[in-house]
Amino acid sequence: MTETTAASAAPLTRPQDVVEAAGMPAGSGNVRPGYDPRLANEDLAPLRKQKWTSYNIFAFWMSDVHSVGGYVTAGSLFALGIASWQVLIALLVGILIVQVFANLIAKPSQRTGVPYPVVNRFLFGIRGANLPAIIRGVIAIAWYGVQTFLAAEALNIIFLKFIPGSAALLEPSFLGLNALGWISYAILWVAQAAVFWRGMESIRRFIDWAGPAVYVVMIVLAVYLVSQAGWENISLDLSSGEPLDFWASIPVMLTAIAIVVSYFSGPMLNFGDFARYGKSFAAVKKGNFWGLPVNFLFFSILTVITASATVPVFGELITDPIHTVERIDHWFAILLGGLTFVTATVGINIVANFISPAFDFSNVAPHRISWRMGGMIAAVGSVILTPWNWYGNDQAIHYSLGILAALIGPLFGILIAGYYVIARQRILVDDMYTMDEKGSYWYRSGYNPNAMWAVAAAGVPTIALAIVPKSLVFAGAIDAGWGSISDFSWFVGCGLGFAFLVLFERLHPRVPTLEGVTRGVSDGRADDVLEGYPDTATAAVAIVDAEAALAAADPAEAPVADEAPVAAGPKE
Repeated sequence: MTETTAASAAPLTRPQDVVEAAGMPAGSGNVRPGYDPRLANEDLAPLRKQKWTSYNIFAFWMSDVHSVGGYVTAGSLFALGIASWQVLIALLVGILIVQVFANLIAKPSQRTGVPYPVVNRFLFGIRGANLPAIIRGVIAIAWYGVQTFLAAEALNIIFLKFIPGSAALLEPSFLGLNALGWISYAILWVAQAAVFWRGMESIRRFIDWAGPAVYVVMIVLAVYLVSQAGWENISLDLSSGEPLDFWASIPVMLTAIAIVVSYFSGPMLNFGDFARYGKSFAAVKKGNFWGLPVNFLFFSILTVITASATVPVFGELITDPIHTVERIDHWFAILLGGLTFVTATVGINIVANFISPAFDFSNVAPHRISWRMGGMIAAVGSVILTPWNWYGNDQAIHYSLGILAALIGPLFGILIAGYYVIARQRILVDDMYTMDEKGSYWYRSGYNPNAMWAVAAAGVPTIALAIVPKSLVFAGAIDAGWGSISDFSWFVGCGLGFAFLVLFERLHPRVPTLEGVTRGVSDGRADDVLEGYPDTATAAVAIVDAEAALAAADPAEAPVADEAPVAAGPKE
């Protein structure tokens, strides 16, 4: 039997040990003796308890889908010039792709009980994992500000309707935003921070309520508009101009599929931060099924019915739900609709753009930056970026966020290749929290060169694909249709990231295979249900300790000793 380290000798934890998740209260994370404080705090350590059910995961996706952006995106696909049945096929194919990839990204975090930036340590190295964390964090800060601004615009409508004197606040401005905009932005900024500050359990309760609440109002809005328009005047075909023939519609359908996947690329990459709370991988997969293909298709049909009804009712097609509610000349409709879409935007903002950077920035310096502090860094950063000044500028978004967003695909492909192909779903959890140069994931000074080079090799062409075609369209050098090539940048980046990491690891292997090691190894290939233990790593410790106790009582029953972790390549 190998010598027991201080980290692995800590008492085992079981799912029932604590009540809350990250952020509140103390004791949520299983910080074992031996964990380096430069790599671990209670928010980044493996969870003591994973208790989210399939409904909680379902509600997470409802919060992601039921937003103004989701409404506009779904409605816009029906206006691409293809038949409604083709749009529905494209939606179904696209969301099924999202479901498959969400399941893939969920497993390493669910099985180890750690968030995305930590799980990357087995692949990028315990220091190198900050690269994907920072990239993801910066993107989230920018979009956090944008979503808060959009929600503030909806809140402005309520102020102007019920407090006529607030119109005077539209004149004075500071840093490009009028006084009323600042008030609305500040209200929502504080509200989101308050929900976040109370911890992950409060966030879970919020999204459990917010998603269904938006559904209720969406259904009420659709029924009202259809009753006003008459069902015979509702058309599911929102396209304008001449309809496309079958062969001409194929590339448009492919573009629609790419748009769906790209829209969810951020939540997909972030999903490990939430899947870690899943009580089992089976529960996560079930929640993904109901939250993605089932929920998204129903929401899309509801969206197109509502948008179609705006034509006979208002005389024009309105694809923005906020503007739809604004056109209904009734105080209750404006109040209910405005508050609902504010809630929807706050919901997606918290789950997509607040929690993830909190983990990302905490990962940079866990002993100095807690999960809460990481989230507040993101919140303050969103104000400093003054998103209202560049949100309406297509080129600003294209160049500032386009470059970073283009790296989402490569980061996704690299993690999938690293976990499923290179590491074979086996991670030595405790070694992700040690600065020991003999640790399995130290690599070269804490960095895995193969993963770092894979980001560069996949990122450069993907950024070019995301930037160059649209830049040429802006310049008038090529037809606008060629700009749609950029919609496929996520697929290209994901494929290149996957391929380059596998290639580099084949040429110069570095990620440990962990063949023959059982103690403390989280094995994704093991049975999903492990009675009494939150993950496969703690269960593996229990098994080996039981064998040690048996050997002490009867040396003849001693098991064969574990082999030391074997790196697939040289440790530097």
